[in-house]
Amino acid sequence: MSVPLLKIGVVLSTMAMITNWMSQTLPSLVGLNNTKLSVAPPGVPDRSTGVLPANPEDSWQVYSSAQDSEGRCVCTVVAPQQTMCSRDARTKQLRQLLEKVQNMTQSIQNLDQRTQKDLQYVQRMEVQLRGLESKFKQVEESHKQNIAKQYKAIKAKMEELRPMIPVLEEYKADAKLVMQFKEEVKNLTSVLSELQEEIGAFDYEELHNRVSNLEERLRACMQKLACGKLTGISDAITMKTSGSRYGSWMTDPLAPDGDTRVWYMDGYHNNRFVREYKSMVDFMYSDNFTSHRLPHPWSGTGQVVYNGSIYFNKFQSNTIIKFDFKTATISRSGQLDYAGFNNRYHYSWGGHSDIDLMVDEGGLWAVYATNQNAGNIVISKINPLTLQVIKSYTTNHPKRSAGEAFMICGTLYVTNGYSGGTKVYYAFHTNSSTYEYIDIPLQNKYSHISMLDYNPRDRALYAWNNGHQVLYNVTLFHVIRSEEL
Repeated sequence: MSVPLLKIGVVLSTMAMITNWMSQTLPSLVGLNNTKLSVAPPGVPDRSTGVLPANPEDSWQVYSSAQDSEGRCVCTVVAPQQTMCSRDARTKQLRQLLEKVQNMTQSIQNLDQRTQKDLQYVQRMEVQLRGLESKFKQVEESHKQNIAKQYKAIKAKMEELRPMIPVLEEYKADAKLVMQFKEEVKNLTSVLSELQEEIGAFDYEELHNRVSNLEERLRACMQKLACGKLTGISDAITMKTSGSRYGSWMTDPLAPDGDTRVWYMDGYHNNRFVREYKSMVDFMYSDNFTSHRLPHPWSGTGQVVYNGSIYFNKFQSNTIIKFDFKTATISRSGQLDYAGFNNRYHYSWGGHSDIDLMVDEGGLWAVYATNQNAGNIVISKINPLTLQVIKSYTTNHPKRSAGEAFMICGTLYVTNGYSGGTKVYYAFHTNSSTYEYIDIPLQNKYSHISMLDYNPRDRALYAWNNGHQVLYNVTLFHVIRSEEL
């Protein structure tokens, strides 16, 4: 073999080794163990083999190799753009996760504002209680220097307020719990922000679980803060003067945002027409309304509008009717077995108020009385779709002795009358099937209350008071224990 031929053989052998190294070793150095090499003319990528992806930004690719004019092997490599991470599926999930946490942060801020406002009130009350306790001790030490009547009055007041002190302590702990939620969300937001910059630095599933857990705890916290024990009722706020001595008016607690329609029903029997006002402003300042005719007259003043339908007691029966305003048809009807009707077990003011329908945070309820319960109040949880009774609770309170009643957070509150001095004095808790006597004043501004219902969205009582439509704001006391979350 001549020397020129030997040289050519060496060159070809060397080129084969280089080509083999390019196809096997180079991809592993740049993280492309699964990438294949293809041979194509210089400057012309070979797409027929599928080496060059439709989107070059997806990954590293070696899509051609060739020789230059001097016989050197040339390899063309396409590297991903720096913007690849922004298009990564996991990054998109993380961005959605961050937005979710930001929404939670806003919810916690709203929750914190309400809690801080209540906490300020609680702290002022605590100072007053502590001061009163100190004053009482001073009086007790030198009681000989005080009039016996004053001494007894202060002692009685102190005994009445003393149980509030441990409750106040629990409420302050609840406020601290909300602050802990805020700090956790703040830390989680910071971690997610860093993760967006350095994707892969943290485990995505772990972060997702942390967010889900925090979201569940926040939801439970907000649900508990939405409910509470009734501790106070504001003075009456007169919205309008209209209609007869008896009637009912309401808004829909499940109406979508922006829907502020008001529903108005004059009288307690022998009437079928329901007025619809577009807003509270229209209700207060105008007579512009739409009239809806019901298929049957209603009985009493215990109607409710709930999720676009009106629920009412059909006159002279124990039948409940669900009437859909949108379709103007009866969508469901059902009977309350054994429920008294036709003025058999009415409220103390009369008016065919045997069956009172009401709504709270837990849904739809019916309050009535039966012979089987000796004319005492029965509370039934109602399925709003089927009108079937889910569960019933029997109380020891005579229906005819109640002025009016309303539900808040699963507790039935009963007034002692409908005229003159009025107060809420009886509470039955369905979560424990227990009752207690309370003393919460209710301003009876116009001396005759024939309708009193709670709206959980507004957290207010709607009342019909002798031809006046009034509102009462309510104060609910929230107690949350961290072990419940």
